[in-house]
Amino acid sequence: MSADGANSDRASANSAVGRELDLGEVAVSYHWLAVGSLAVVMATYLGVLYHVTDIVGGTTTLLALVGATLLAGAAVARRLRLAQASALAAGLLALGLVGYYVAVPSAYLVAASVGKIVADNVALLTGLSVLRMTEVGAWALGVAPAMVFAPWYLVLRRRYALAVGAAGTAMGFFVLTGDLGNFATLVGTLAAAATLGFGTLARRGGTSAQVDTLAVVLVVMVVLASTATVVPGGGASPIIPGGGASPPTVEEAFVTSGDRVSIVGSIRLSPKVRFTVESSDADYWRVAAYDRYDGNGWIRTGEGRAYRAQPAPPGRSKTVTQTVTVEVERMGAMPAAWKPTRLQSGDRDNTRVTSLGAFEPVGALRQGESYTVVSRVPNPTTRQLRAAGTDYPDRVERRYLQLPGSSADRIRQRTDKIVSEAGAETPYGTAKAVENWLESNKRYSLDVSRPDGNIAESFIFEMESGYCTYFATSMVTMLRSQGIPARFAVGYTPGQRVASDEWVVRGLDSHAWVEVYFPEVGWVKFDPTPSAPRQQIEGSQVQQARQSNISDVDTEESEEGTWTPTTTATTTESGEGATTGPTENGTTGPTTSAPGLGDRRPVNPGGDALNGTLGRFTTTADGAGGGASGDEGGGLPIGPPSREQAVLGALVVVGLLAAARRTGLLDRLRRAVWLRWQPRRDPETDVTRAFDRLERLLAEEYRERRPGESRREYLAALAANADVDDRAERVGAIYERVRYAGDAEERLAEEAVSLVDELVSERRGLLDVGEGGGR
Repeated sequence: MSADGANSDRASANSAVGRELDLGEVAVSYHWLAVGSLAVVMATYLGVLYHVTDIVGGTTTLLALVGATLLAGAAVARRLRLAQASALAAGLLALGLVGYYVAVPSAYLVAASVGKIVADNVALLTGLSVLRMTEVGAWALGVAPAMVFAPWYLVLRRRYALAVGAAGTAMGFFVLTGDLGNFATLVGTLAAAATLGFGTLARRGGTSAQVDTLAVVLVVMVVLASTATVVPGGGASPIIPGGGASPPTVEEAFVTSGDRVSIVGSIRLSPKVRFTVESSDADYWRVAAYDRYDGNGWIRTGEGRAYRAQPAPPGRSKTVTQTVTVEVERMGAMPAAWKPTRLQSGDRDNTRVTSLGAFEPVGALRQGESYTVVSRVPNPTTRQLRAAGTDYPDRVERRYLQLPGSSADRIRQRTDKIVSEAGAETPYGTAKAVENWLESNKRYSLDVSRPDGNIAESFIFEMESGYCTYFATSMVTMLRSQGIPARFAVGYTPGQRVASDEWVVRGLDSHAWVEVYFPEVGWVKFDPTPSAPRQQIEGSQVQQARQSNISDVDTEESEEGTWTPTTTATTTESGEGATTGPTENGTTGPTTSAPGLGDRRPVNPGGDALNGTLGRFTTTADGAGGGASGDEGGGLPIGPPSREQAVLGALVVVGLLAAARRTGLLDRLRRAVWLRWQPRRDPETDVTRAFDRLERLLAEEYRERRPGESRREYLAALAANADVDDRAERVGAIYERVRYAGDAEERLAEEAVSLVDELVSERRGLLDVGEGGGR
């Protein structure tokens, strides 16, 4: 074989080796893209666990567990076989669940029952949020290692399909529990598809064009799925603001006996009658209470039980017997004064007691049905409340002092200042100080935009107005930051009094308030929502409904007007008789005849002052009525983007960049920008860059500089055969003077850059962006 042939063979072999190395490097790149995509899938459900531990505590521990598991998975990825790793993952999950049940009170009774453990976790798949679990923090820390180790080990072993299966199972679990939002689910699903796509490219090879195509397809899927609901008559999109859905009614927003209350934006009122109450006393007709705050709303933890009589509150109380008659087609709650102790009449077999002591029907009550509840209403004196102290039972402290860790410090600092300025020294004094601060510093309005992030933190520090759920949520969190047990309660205020012992309750009487725990007293209600003195607002709403012939606005009794008691007591400003009784907070003082209202003058929907109508849903500070819509102008609301919108925008940018690179537009755009814009540094660098730009311009218009052809020869050849501008020759002369003669003067650099700028501006118009050919 000749020397030339041998050299050719060696060159071919070296070229083949080079190609193999290049392909290997590309495969490694695709592998790490697959790893990164799977990490996105894992981040979706780990975000749920992080949110859980932020709410109940343990975030630092969770992060440490996740970090340690990731390191351990990477360390054993090449050492453990698949069967061994599977057994390890199963063992981690089993160990975590056992640890959770050990943390639950009285768990020793069920810890050995595999059936109980399986049944409880399967129950979560029916839509039961994990946040309803009593010891959800221990559960989150228990399951996290297994949820991290299995998919991480598999993707590092290049078992991409199995890795997606493991991560997808964990993500699907939180989809079924309702804890993973729609957008996070969408992103996780597409990240799983990207993992499989990049994994396939890593195994079989691929080009950068295929990667760009995959990125564009995935982003298009995200955008289409996120905006598909934005159609005429469609529901509001979870991503795009300004959907067409109307605001919910107050009751739709929060007055239900469900296990969760989400705080929404603008809401509207319903003047229709919901039920009537026959009672010796008026009170807040409580529907439900909630103990766990997750930053977005309220959750009632624990499980309800079959009906049985309940003990009375530990302190002084009075008996209130009330008979409630349903006036709507279906009612899924059993309103009653706190604390309901027994069901005197009604279907006990179809009644349950919630974990926080309210009665609720199994199913729903029908129109015309009635029930009678005997309640023991706390009735302490101010002196008793001030002397109650802080000797709280352990069960109360565990359940009613929880706050999301991400906002606890900021809320605590603001509340410390409020309490200090008020000179409060007892829990009762603190509760009054917080109640007064909210009443005095926040305005009432139904027309609000729901903030992103923590509701209480946003309302306390940023918002100027809100309605009862915002006020009550903020007060509960502020009290908890001071170590005072408090909870969120919803239901109805007394309603329109139509006889000495009868009240008509409408939808607009629905309300939210606060219950604060005092040792040896029990739960006492506080209401931080400001009163509404303008009686004509709600009166006009009901009158308008009557004039429009809307049904179910009145009963026969309410049409006749408000009942006025006969009394020898002095009259109030509106002419009502005043009595002495417990105020809203259980203290003694002058009231209208409705306990729980104190000196807050409620509003009669018919236009008259009365004992116990809500008087909360009325006006904004400028006197405008709280409307049903938060956008009077009809346009899209303008504000900072939400987290989902920001993520969607980032994905759109990635897709556009991938599409631009796939079509070559990105490279042409880069060249066009490089040609038109020159940053200044030093004279020699500036002149060299100016000549390079000139050369690029001449290459597009005439021809490129040939190999071995000097810059002077290039310009001379173009000058001899084409009509080259004298400014080009001047730039060439400046280049030689600066580069070879060392004459690096600033004025020369300035001249060269200016001349090239002129040539580019003249020969490449703004509309001629990035064309690759000649003019």
